[in-house]
Parts: sequence; C-alpha cells; structure tokens
Amino acid sequence: MRQETRGARLIRGLLLGLVGLFFLFPIFWVLLMSFQTNQDILRSPPSLVFSPTLENYVALISGRLETQAGTLEIKFMGNLLNSLILSVSSVLLSLVLGIPAAYAFARYKFRLGEDIAFTILSFRFAPPLLVLVPLLTYFQWLGLYNTYFGLIWVYQLITLPLILWITRGYFEDVSEDIEHAHRIDGHGWLKTFLKIAVPLAGPGIAAAALLAFIFAWNNFVFALILASADKQPVTVGALAFVTASGIQYGQIAAALILSIIPTLIFAILAQRYLVEGLSLGAVKG
Repeated sequence: MRQETRGARLIRGLLLGLVGLFFLFPIFWVLLMSFQTNQDILRSPPSLVFSPTLENYVALISGRLETQAGTLEIKFMGNLLNSLILSVSSVLLSLVLGIPAAYAFARYKFRLGEDIAFTILSFRFAPPLLVLVPLLTYFQWLGLYNTYFGLIWVYQLITLPLILWITRGYFEDVSEDIEHAHRIDGHGWLKTFLKIAVPLAGPGIAAAALLAFIFAWNNFVFALILASADKQPVTVGALAFVTASGIQYGQIAAALILSIIPTLIFAILAQRYLVEGLSLGAVKG
C-alpha cells in the first residue's frame, strides 16, 4: 500500500511538473531573449548557447535605443509609471464605488436591481471599439483627452464590473445573522458594514482587486486612442520597438519582463488573500 502511495505521488508530481513547465516555458524563453541581441534571437536554428548582454535593459532604463537607422528616444520607464498610476488609481476608485454597490445588491432587493447590476456587467462584455469613437469625441469636447483623470474614468468600464460582481458573491456568503447581532448592540449601518461585512469579505475583495488590476494593466485599446505618448501605458509604449530598421525583439522581451514585475509583486503580496478569496464559498454546510 505504501509503495502504491509513493508511486501515485511520483506520478502526480511528474504531471504537475509537466503542466508547470508547459505554462512557464514561454516566460523562461522570453527571459532568455531579454539577454540576447537580435542576431542571437533570429539565429536559425535557435540555440540556448549565447553570450548574455544587458544592453536591452540599459536601453529601456536610459531611454536610448540604438538601431541601424540611428539613436531612437524611447519612454518605456515613463510608460511603466503611467501603467502603475492608471492601474492602481482605477482599482482604488473601483473599490470605493464597487464595494458599497456590491453590498447593496447582495443585501437589499429593490425594483430593477438585477437589471441595473446586469447593465453594469454588460459594460465589461461590450467590445471597446463600440464606444471608442463617441468617447473620443466626448473627451476632446470635455478636455479629458490625454489626461490621467479621463483614462482612469474610462478604465472603470474594465475594473468596476469585475469588482462589483465578484465581491457581490462574497457578501452574499457572509451570514446576515452576524450583522444583525452587531446592529442589535447599538451600532449603525455604516459601522456594521465597515467593521463586519468588509473584513469578512476581505479575501474576496483582495481577489477581485488583483484580477481588476491585471485587466487594467493589460488594457491596450483605450490608452491607444484616448491618450498620446506621454500618458500611454507599457502595452501601448511597446509599439516604439517596431522601428523602420526592424523589430527590436530583445528590447521587447526585456520590456515584457520588466512589465511583469509589478503584477508579480502584487500577486505575491496578495497570494494568501487570493487563495482564500477564490476558495471562499466553495464548501458550504
């Protein structure tokens, strides 16, 4: 029996290792590309033997990209800062607006409540190109074009529906009896919401915030149309590496690695809450 258990564990570990290798290999290959020149990357057949270089990272940090056509000024670090500002601000605003709304939809039944909730969710399903043309016109008219405030407002189409619908499910899993007991002790609705409901749904809120941050960080279309180079995130700024003299694959790979780091750090810090949040309500009884 013990030998069978060890064999099953070995097979399970092998299968998990193969799955992990399958998903992590592209990231590993991009990491290798970030330390290679274009000549090494385009060599056929590809080889794992090469002389590593830091030129790609130096070009990104310094903002000067050397190409066959000359020196090209790039603003990757500025684009990285823009991504942080837009993503963090969008998620924080969505949390402020979405958490009370999610609690209201979970606790109170009112006329057209489900219709309103589904309408908000439909914003997430709608293709961005469907609203870009009127948004561009409105932005130019209101003076919001190429502003952080305008982009953060538009990013709510991405982050707010996610946070509202995900956290709504977690609030529904929180027992109302606990809140009623707190209210009986003489505490008001607001204090009960902040002291009881929000902490109990905290893991779910953290999971929703992380997913919203990832979606906001990866957004491309809105920033491409509604902002110019000085306000665009890394997803749009990467287009600068497609030059007249060719595609700078090494710089693109280095940019990918650097752009992954903030999301990875955020995921590591929120890992405990993410696991709890994704498993909350999976077992009831």
